[in-house]
Amino acid sequence: MSEKIKAIRGMNDILPGESNNWLFFEKLFSDLLISFGYKNIRTPIVESTSTFKRAIGEVTDIVEKEMYTWQDNNGDLLTLRPEGTAGCVRAMIEHNLPREGIQKVFYSGPMFRHERPQKGRYRQFHQIGVEVFGSMASKTDAELLMITHQLWKKLGLNNITLEINSLGSDVSRQNFKEALVGYFSKFEDKLDEDSKRRLHTNPLRILDSKNPDIQDTINNAPSLIDYLDEDSKLHFIELQNYLDSLEIPFKINPRLVRGLDYYNRTVFEWTTNDLGSQGTICAGGRYDGLVEKMGGTDTPAAGFALGVERLLLLLKEQNKLVANKAISIYIVTDGDKAHEKSLSISLLLNEQFDNLVIYNDLSNSSFKAQFKKANKHNVDYALVIGEDELLSNVYSLKPMKSSDEQLQLNESELISYIAKQT
Repeated sequence: MSEKIKAIRGMNDILPGESNNWLFFEKLFSDLLISFGYKNIRTPIVESTSTFKRAIGEVTDIVEKEMYTWQDNNGDLLTLRPEGTAGCVRAMIEHNLPREGIQKVFYSGPMFRHERPQKGRYRQFHQIGVEVFGSMASKTDAELLMITHQLWKKLGLNNITLEINSLGSDVSRQNFKEALVGYFSKFEDKLDEDSKRRLHTNPLRILDSKNPDIQDTINNAPSLIDYLDEDSKLHFIELQNYLDSLEIPFKINPRLVRGLDYYNRTVFEWTTNDLGSQGTICAGGRYDGLVEKMGGTDTPAAGFALGVERLLLLLKEQNKLVANKAISIYIVTDGDKAHEKSLSISLLLNEQFDNLVIYNDLSNSSFKAQFKKANKHNVDYALVIGEDELLSNVYSLKPMKSSDEQLQLNESELISYIAKQT
């Protein structure tokens, strides 16, 4: 017997029973972004490997261990995108979009990282990313945080904390890196192998280590805030003032550095204690030098990414999963003419209402069996079309979630009745 086919480990199906929550969330968030003037951008899932190496940095876990990379028939190295910012920046440069003014864009879709699958973290995972190109203002950072805070409110989520920090300018980061190297070199015998390797390549990443054995050493390390240049200090103070005026609570986390090399100045994470160790649900910051680093003109930029799987886990954990708010109707039919009429009726209703879900029976089974299917779909109403209804042009509308009486309605009365329910 042949081996049973199945999905690749860490790459999961999103089944019909789950997809309503995905669709609701994606629409709610895209509508929210559009309402604040953001526009959708769609970039390829596959990019040149060099795009990610230049953007993310050679000495990162993503580039060193996690990317899905292969050589194509032309000998070019290609990679499944592990994150969305690099491809978005590449598109900005290639099409010279910043010349048209400030660009406020968002995207969504699958990302790929070869890491150990665990709850809320998969090898194929889905992100919504938001990016702003062309604005240096701290107001930009504040708007991004305002939008995410508004999203939590619209979803009814709670127990979410905003942590912020500033990484300063390239000069202040370099001074801080030198201080870190001097500090951690004194404790090199206590560092794990990853931290030893990073000590002379990317010492900031040591601060991001989750190894409990070196947390005391990390906690006593110099603080980046003490090395900030004056402009970065002012930018960070302005951001805090914006957050205070918006009444968005936050705490400053001086150890927050983010895992990607391209960040400067503002970095932030939205975290929760409701998902165990996988507590970050949204993260981002400012990356003013990335566009130039990747070959474009000097263009300030900021953005964030949100993990859809992790957010849906949080919705489930807090019992905030979305119910389908649309009215639903199952059309129960008997006979060929009734089947024809059911399609024309469903088309008529679809043209009249945007928030109506219509199930046409496709089984040619008995009335009793069709009503069972209607119950299985948990519909609000069953619309009955049989010989009597065809002769009289009056249809039977049966409430399926209450003991209310069955209604006899012609087409115009049916439309009027549904209009009152939606």
